[in-house]
Amino acid sequence: MAIFASMAAVLLMSSTAGADTIAEKGPQALDFDLSSAQVRTGTQAGFEPGSTPDDQQFSVVVPEGTYRVTLRIGSKSAAANTTVKAEARRLMLSSVATRKGQMVERSFLVDVRRPALAPPPPTAPGSTAVRIDARDRTENTWDDKLTLEFLGKPAVSHVRIEPAKAPTVYVVGDSTVADQYAEPYASWGQMLPAMFDDTLVVANHAKSGASLKSFLTDLRFDKVLANMGKGDWLLIQFGHNDQKQEWPQTYVDPQWTYPAYLKTYIAEARRRGARPILVTSPERRNFDESGHIKDTLGAYAQAVRKVAQEEQVPLVDLNRASIRLYEALGPEVAPSAFAMNGQDHTHHDNYGAWLMARAVAQGLRSAAPELAAHLTTAPFDPAHPPAAAEVDIVASRVAPVAKPAGN
Repeated sequence: MAIFASMAAVLLMSSTAGADTIAEKGPQALDFDLSSAQVRTGTQAGFEPGSTPDDQQFSVVVPEGTYRVTLRIGSKSAAANTTVKAEARRLMLSSVATRKGQMVERSFLVDVRRPALAPPPPTAPGSTAVRIDARDRTENTWDDKLTLEFLGKPAVSHVRIEPAKAPTVYVVGDSTVADQYAEPYASWGQMLPAMFDDTLVVANHAKSGASLKSFLTDLRFDKVLANMGKGDWLLIQFGHNDQKQEWPQTYVDPQWTYPAYLKTYIAEARRRGARPILVTSPERRNFDESGHIKDTLGAYAQAVRKVAQEEQVPLVDLNRASIRLYEALGPEVAPSAFAMNGQDHTHHDNYGAWLMARAVAQGLRSAAPELAAHLTTAPFDPAHPPAAAEVDIVASRVAPVAKPAGN
């Protein structure tokens, strides 16, 4: 409590001047001594309104880009257990335990972005910004700050933020992948950063309700392609919303248009020297009377497998892995992996999202060995998932949240 009281003296100020300060000076390291509430640079930073000793949101105004965050974790006066999330609840560090007097240093990379796009030529089609919506503006992804969330029984005495260059794992998809806005929802894309080392950055651009078509028309793929380059990766997972015939503007059939759109995404990544990876969509939690999962995505999952074979693209078969996982948990236990106390049959909670991310990471081990070399998690068998009590993902500040769009 004493640590947080001193930290609270660092106030969050107006954002514009801070961004200008860094932009004018060029790349630099920003140091914040939270133990004594001393900010040693002229940039603007501080705790967001509503921060508490057990849920602290610390924001720093920075330009768009990749940043290395280095934390000194621990307390001279008490034991601590610190979980760190970044931007829109992206898990970076989970339950870093420190004894009284013990100090450790941890580092990770964070993707910070804004909606702006380079203006198209005067006679060319396009726009100057991604089409974000009202809900996007309530989260921490598309603003002018890098936001860190310290959870559990946190003890962070020093924060260092510095511009970095690193290979990027871009992620595109729908609400089962997207950075979910608030508890009790979570996705595998939010958990994935915690499973890699600090030499690459995960940039999750997935959007709730998105389909292959809408991701293009909202210019979200334009944003990805604007920054993508040689040596990067692109994880592609769509299907839940693409199959909805009641959405005529975005529906794609699994035989013709769905494969064609997938191949377009693959081609655009390859044109920029990036390496595409296809991911089949996780199945919905619908059990039949015999305890098996009902097939609701089969034609689309099979189409992904076929495209991966035709295009010689690595495949992570999350659809099959999710079925094995849900059936291993069984009809009685599987709801504990889903949001709204299991009332939702598609979207996961922290436990379920962690399991899905572990399954994705396991799929990458065989599908993309070069990327898998950066994984820090142990091998995972979806047929033998750990119980919820064994997966301790600290929840963020609880806020009322509606069901994600789509799915």
